[in-house]
Amino acid sequence: MRLFNRFTSVLALLLVVSLLAGSVESLANTTDGNHYTYTYDCWGYDRESPDAYSVTRTITGSDYPCGNFKDPQGLYVVGTETYVVDTGNSRIVHFTYRDDTFQYVDEISEYTDLQGNKVQLKNPEDCYVTEDGEVYIADTGNDKIVHLDSDRKAIKTIGRPDDQTYDQESFLPEKLVVDKSNRIFAQVKNINKGFMEFDSQGTFTGYVGASEVTYDFLTYLWKLVATKEQREQMVQFVPTEYSNLCLDSEGFIYATISVFDGAVESAQPIRKLNVKGTDILVRNGYEDPYGDLRYTDGGEMKGPSKFCDITCLDNDVYYALDKTKGRVFAYDFQGNMLYAFGGHGYKAGYFMNPSAIEDLGDSLLVMDQNLGTITQFTLTEYGKLINEGLSLYKQGDYDGSAETWERVLKLNGNYDQAYIGIGRALLRQNHYKEAMDYFELKLDTTNYSKAYQLYRKEWFEDNIGIIIALLVIIVLLCLGIGFVKKARKEVEKG
Repeated sequence: MRLFNRFTSVLALLLVVSLLAGSVESLANTTDGNHYTYTYDCWGYDRESPDAYSVTRTITGSDYPCGNFKDPQGLYVVGTETYVVDTGNSRIVHFTYRDDTFQYVDEISEYTDLQGNKVQLKNPEDCYVTEDGEVYIADTGNDKIVHLDSDRKAIKTIGRPDDQTYDQESFLPEKLVVDKSNRIFAQVKNINKGFMEFDSQGTFTGYVGASEVTYDFLTYLWKLVATKEQREQMVQFVPTEYSNLCLDSEGFIYATISVFDGAVESAQPIRKLNVKGTDILVRNGYEDPYGDLRYTDGGEMKGPSKFCDITCLDNDVYYALDKTKGRVFAYDFQGNMLYAFGGHGYKAGYFMNPSAIEDLGDSLLVMDQNLGTITQFTLTEYGKLINEGLSLYKQGDYDGSAETWERVLKLNGNYDQAYIGIGRALLRQNHYKEAMDYFELKLDTTNYSKAYQLYRKEWFEDNIGIIIALLVIIVLLCLGIGFVKKARKEVEKG
């Protein structure tokens, strides 16, 4: 009996050990989708982190007089006003955000054209609203861009441009923004020459930010030796199309690309365009901003991150919305990934088909096209500290920035960007040696090189007197030794 009890005890112990080993193994192999908020460390491993944003509420049209949203594809926020582009219902629904609640204001489903006729919107996909209430609408189903005043009367409409460079029969504007000079930049379906630019009068003036051609190198070599008939049968190499755009506080265009061939790293799916259309996005992080570092080639969510929208804060933190896995990726002005959160699913904070993202004060609004919902995320204390540390650094308050990053480390001791943030603050304070220690700790070779060059320069300037004195001493010693040798030879000869 004792032998049997010992045998069962051993079996139970082995079972417990195997279960523990299995759980440890599963934890060791945890993938990005198994936790809510995460970031990547200097070795490229995903690390779970405190939530930077928490879900405040999920908004559906059924909660308001407007009724349910249907296939919503656009979202725009100006001040406290939020505009939902309810594509399936051919309308734009206007809400105002006050006292931590969204209040229904009205909706735009029609407008008065220049001839005084009523025109119905048809499957609009985006809008842009100025501070004085003027509305620009990508009225996709009607093949035009509409500019309305605050009374919903047309100021101008823009249709298919009469230009030889525009070779499409239809004009299908999908996304748009308007800068301070009232120039309109529009992403138009099937146009791969960049964003279409229109002046304040609605005249087409050209393309901005044409994406570079991407292609398979072996196919390119084959085209060099193929016959004319063979080349005509091959797929033409064309630039990739943009998927969305937004303006930052300085008027630069942040743009995303969701369709590309080849490696996502070379596609540069997030870009920052200046007035010439040149990409000036800073990419000083461990990896370029392209979403998840690892992905699979099979399954429902196969392939790399493909961004469908982007929004930018005043401190140059920008958020890109990944349609592949339903995640939000946050990056700072240096291209460092701050954190990512979200995923595919039905529970709060997850999405089935995200289509738009906007910032509203300390909140982010993310729209789900399939579910017809808007999820409001609000910054946590952890997220506020990260934004504060970046803002103080941008404002030149390096002491305050370093102190804020120290507070971040108390909440997340594994957060690499906090160490780098302290290092950058020390670098700006001319504490080069201390900054080098922080950069070395997190393998930030770019900033370490900057700190090392400045430290070397400072050390040389501080010790130039000693260096010169040593050189003089060495020269004098050499001369003295030479003189002694010469004198000794003369004495020996004499």
